[in-house]
Formats: sequence, structure tokens, C-alpha cells
Amino acid sequence: MYLSPLHRFSSSSKTFVRNLTSKMAEESKVLVGVIGGSGLYHLDNLTPVKKIEVDTPWGKPSSAITISKLPSGALIAFISRHGAAHTITPSEVPARANIAALKHIGVQAIVAFSAVGSLREEIAPGHFIIPDQIIDRTKGIREDTFFRGEGLVVHSMFGEPFSTKLNAFVADRVEKILEQTEGGPVQLHTGKTVVCMEGPAFSTRAESLMYRQWGGDIINMSVIPEAKLAREAELDYTLICTSTDFDAWRTGHAPVTVEEVVKTLHTNAGNARAVAAGILQDVYDLVAEGKELTDIKGSMQFACVTRADVQPAASRKKLSYILPYFA
Repeated sequence: MYLSPLHRFSSSSKTFVRNLTSKMAEESKVLVGVIGGSGLYHLDNLTPVKKIEVDTPWGKPSSAITISKLPSGALIAFISRHGAAHTITPSEVPARANIAALKHIGVQAIVAFSAVGSLREEIAPGHFIIPDQIIDRTKGIREDTFFRGEGLVVHSMFGEPFSTKLNAFVADRVEKILEQTEGGPVQLHTGKTVVCMEGPAFSTRAESLMYRQWGGDIINMSVIPEAKLAREAELDYTLICTSTDFDAWRTGHAPVTVEEVVKTLHTNAGNARAVAAGILQDVYDLVAEGKELTDIKGSMQFACVTRADVQPAASRKKLSYILPYFA
């Protein structure tokens, strides 16, 4: 009787082949997405594989999605939040398209980067911050949900706006990387609150002082609606921030200028790329394991309070692009 080469293997060899095949299939999945902010327009330590032009029900993303390969072979998706040439203002970022596109290609967790202003003396320019809370000061001109105008009502839980487990996982690794940067150790702050303002103008001094009284620690123009949409799409989302300035709150000092921000951006961007290069394999492995990041996946299953029999068919089809419950 003829035996195929596989049948001639020992049982241990067969197990090895099955495990190898499974590992190769897993590595071909794009499980982790990266959203680059001001100054971070590409990633180091990755080999570009292809660029994908995606057209979602909410339009096109800010940039083509670059699929890159880690040294292990694992695939990572990258989007430049403000466009490859930084042509999109914070208020105009197509956040719904960015998040929907990443979810649709298989991403389960997002590591986002953002330049921020500091509202605290101890958070100096050049420092890194991983916030765990958000104060939303955007003005309602951004599309901040996938469900508005769809003829159904859906509520997402947002008390903890970031993935607490992913935050903790990333923070330990980021801290170790920043201890070994070329210019010397860089401080990492955790457990902070980010204020998201509309922009594009920076804060007045009075506003900056008010944000400090509210408990804000840093300020940016992009985490909303990005974090809200990631939650609606059941994606674990963490934000790694780099401080560029002290905003406008310090009396006796000139308010922040664009020149000051851009100068610090160059140094921060190099450190941010080093951080990304150092953590993405670990994040990928964590997601692929499927055991730790379980709180957000499935959280939208019972979020729709509109009866299924009156939900518009067109809306259900549209929303099935990101959530299987509407298929």
C-alpha cells in the first residue's frame, strides 16, 4: 500500500508538522494594528510586505494600510493618522474608516501613538505617558460612533476607555525599553488622564489651567473618537503618548509654539519607533494566545437596545462589516 510522505512520519513528526502549519497560519493573520501620530509615519524593525487600499462603508482610511512583517514573520498593520504627508487636521481624521478598516482585515488590538502637551510639571517634554482615562472636550463635529443615523440605538461601555490589560502589558515593556534609549533613560508615566480638545489651535492659558483643575495630566487632539470607535468595534486599544511641551498653563512662561513642538517631535519620534519595535512582537503573541485580552471581545453583543425585527436591513448589513452580531 502506498503511503504519502506525511504518513511515513512518526507521530512526533506529524505533531511537529501540524504545529508548524498552525503557527504559519497564525503568523499570516494581521492581529495587531498600529496608528501613528504626529512624527511617527513609519515603523522600524519591520519589513514592508504590501500596501492595502481599503474602502469601508465609512469611507477611506487616513492612509493606505501598510502590512509589515516582524522578524518572526508575524504581520502588523500600520495607518498614519494624519496621512502619510500629515495633510489631515485632527478634526478631519476619518477615524471611523481607520478603525473599521483595521477591524475588517482581522486586527484585534491597536497600539496607537500620539504627541501630547503636558499639564503637569513632572511630565516634561520627551517623557512618555500611557493614560488610563479621558476627558472629552471635542465639540461634536467629529463622527464619534458607528451607529448614529442607522435607525437603531447602541450603547457601549466606556468607563474604562482603554484596554486595562493591554495598558498594563505594554507599560512594563515600554518602561524597560525607555531605560535603554541612546540619549539616556526616558521617564514613563502611567495612570494619567488625557484631555482631548478640538483644535487645531492650542489651548488658551485659562483653558489649560481649567484642565489641570479638572484632573487632566496631558492634552491631545486625537484620542476621541478613536478610543470610542475602537471600543464599539471590540478592539483592545492602548495609547502611547510622547510629551512635546507644557501647553499654556505655566504662568511666567510663553505658551507653547509650533516650533517648540516640532523640535521635540524629532527626538520623541525616534524613541517612539524604538518602543514600537520593542513591543509589537510581544503584543502580537499576547493577542494570538487569546487568553488574556478577553474583556472587550464580545462586549457589544447585547449593546443594541432596538428590537431586531425593526432594525433596518441596510444598517445591519453595513454594521456587519465590523460586528458579526448584525450579519
